[in-house]
Amino acid sequence: MPSTRHIAVTALNKIFNKGIKPKEALDELSGDLDKRDRAFLMEIVYGVLRYRDYLDYMLKDFLKKPSGLLQNTLNNLRTAVYQLKYMRAPEWAVVNEAVNLERFSEGKRSLVNAVLRNFLRNKDQIEDPSKDNTVDYISITTSHPKWLVKKWIKRFGYDETLALAEANNKIPPVVLRVESEKNREEILKEFAGKGIEAHSTEFSPVGIVLKEFPAALESELLTHKLFIQDEAAQLVTYLLNPQSGERVLDACAAPGGKTTHIAQMMKDSGEVTAVESEEKRLKQLEENVLRLGLKSIKIVHGDVKSLDMGRFDKILLDAPCSSIGVIRRNPDVKYRHSAKDLLRFGENQKSMLNAVSRLLKTGGVMVYSVCSTEPEEGENVVISFLQDNPDFSIIKGDDDLMGPFEASDKDGHLFYRTFPHRHDMDGFFAVRLKKNE
Repeated sequence: MPSTRHIAVTALNKIFNKGIKPKEALDELSGDLDKRDRAFLMEIVYGVLRYRDYLDYMLKDFLKKPSGLLQNTLNNLRTAVYQLKYMRAPEWAVVNEAVNLERFSEGKRSLVNAVLRNFLRNKDQIEDPSKDNTVDYISITTSHPKWLVKKWIKRFGYDETLALAEANNKIPPVVLRVESEKNREEILKEFAGKGIEAHSTEFSPVGIVLKEFPAALESELLTHKLFIQDEAAQLVTYLLNPQSGERVLDACAAPGGKTTHIAQMMKDSGEVTAVESEEKRLKQLEENVLRLGLKSIKIVHGDVKSLDMGRFDKILLDAPCSSIGVIRRNPDVKYRHSAKDLLRFGENQKSMLNAVSRLLKTGGVMVYSVCSTEPEEGENVVISFLQDNPDFSIIKGDDDLMGPFEASDKDGHLFYRTFPHRHDMDGFFAVRLKKNE
């Protein structure tokens, strides 16, 4: 059986070469590992993903031609330097294993040995980029693409950009959603009795924050109908505020976090139509609905743009996006997109918003949301939609729950935004729209 570090390098190869998502790569490769080894594997893989460009920066002076290396050798060096820089691993063990791993890929054992020993001799002399070059400093030390750092500095200023980038590299908390506000305190007491450290979320009435994800929690998820869902995602459903007996559409439903939350807020009374176009994600949606025992959800496999399912009282469009708001959970997102991609996402989001809006009853409410920090996928999409659809207007949330997240543009349009560095939750954009009578 390959070592944990060997699996880590293989996972990184799949992520960077084939575009496979980290969770999928780890699930595929780590089936035979025990809990401790899997945690070690995840720390290495996600650590390299968080700091890839900074690791490359530290390696550059010890490599004559980094671009000429096999990807496997480069990822081997990255995992070794990550361990040496950020983990308490014996230096000799890290170097020896890195050298040994080169046997499996026709790699360069002598080069890896020389580079790592040279790095150990000189690592205390490696200087970070000058803070005078603000873009380079933030981009390299936090491993964020320059195009994104430039955008953020222009929008937020240097200090807040650095805070946001650093927050993206912190390990996010595990957040649970309970079935209702009533049973949160009971579950917290039960957790305390079992030695599970947890506390209530600051804003969501149904959220619980865990210090870590204990092995015992798998059974707790089933017993208490819990759902792993970030606090920001929970708040989106409160902005929609579905009521018992209503007919509600979740236009992009998988994996089912918001779908099931909608049904729970409606006390499983009414009809929730959950549409999902991707077949492989459909199974996950079905499993989550079944696990929570919700009867009001009707799952539809298809493209919401081309479906006619009658009219709905409320619609949630949590649209596909760049996922730049969830970098702390999916650090590979940093390396997947360019500035042009945001415009492409925005065009698709506007197309979806136009299509879905036709399914809303007159007087009905629609929430548009994305897990992105970028205006091209948020404000710009909504403003363009309103220009084309004068029968829609932006309205405020029904209660004060969303007050701390209110934001507005120069024209006074009301939006809602969450940020990792401001709220310790994922970066979300949301807006509440009404179809005027």
